[in-house]
Amino acid sequence: MILVTGATGRIGGRVVHELTAAGAAVRALTRRPDDVQLPGGAVAMSGDLRVAASVEPAFEGVDVAHLFPVPGWPVADLLALARKAGVRRIVLLSSASLPGGPGLIERQHRANEDAVRASGMPWTFVRPTAFMANDLSWAPAIRAEDTVYDAFPDASLAPVDEHDIAAVVAAALLDDDHAGHTYELSGPEPLTTVERVAILGEVLGRPLRFAELSPQEVRTSLVASHPPAVADAMIGVLAAATGTTAPILPGVHQATGGPPNTYAEWASRHADHFG
Repeated sequence: MILVTGATGRIGGRVVHELTAAGAAVRALTRRPDDVQLPGGAVAMSGDLRVAASVEPAFEGVDVAHLFPVPGWPVADLLALARKAGVRRIVLLSSASLPGGPGLIERQHRANEDAVRASGMPWTFVRPTAFMANDLSWAPAIRAEDTVYDAFPDASLAPVDEHDIAAVVAAALLDDDHAGHTYELSGPEPLTTVERVAILGEVLGRPLRFAELSPQEVRTSLVASHPPAVADAMIGVLAAATGTTAPILPGVHQATGGPPNTYAEWASRHADHFG
């Protein structure tokens, strides 16, 4: 039995799909089990990772658990409940930013990894770089006026497709041989913000305009959905990426044996979102 947390999100939902397609028994944790539709064979269970006691029943009978971190979760308490229930291995979604320095994002993910190590259970860490899906935030302005409003036009990232992240997580959940491995994931090429806009325009078959915002303008939009400290950390990541060339990380191939999807492939799959 495999437990997937974050099971209704972009990554977790795809993990559930990959696992059921492989014939695995899957338990999907969600705060609203009556409102979700899951692939055949997956069972929804109620639970909120921010409230450890609510997750305890979901750990019963589970062999391997995928943990999708949420802000403020009591990770040590959750791991203690998992170990008590007999969970024998953890696959944790972390971040490729972790080795880079002492910023807020790095500290949060480092604390999660340290807690998993301290639990004594075998683990696999999956560390993706920026998600291609982050660019879905551009969709309303593209649909309305074929324009992308953003800062840092020359920030270089090698974003990774959420399907590739899910494929690595699923591979790690299905095979004990992945225990003890850390997989750092990126897409196959470094791309600046304006280069991603250009590729997206080619896929959509129409030219897109890039309108540069100031970092403060972007921060103002971010704090509408993120704590200010997190918004500042996100701005800092993009500022640090300006004028650089993002590294290409090997984790997708290491874990799955295949290449990561390109940005154009991701954009083609999501073309309907952009109108």
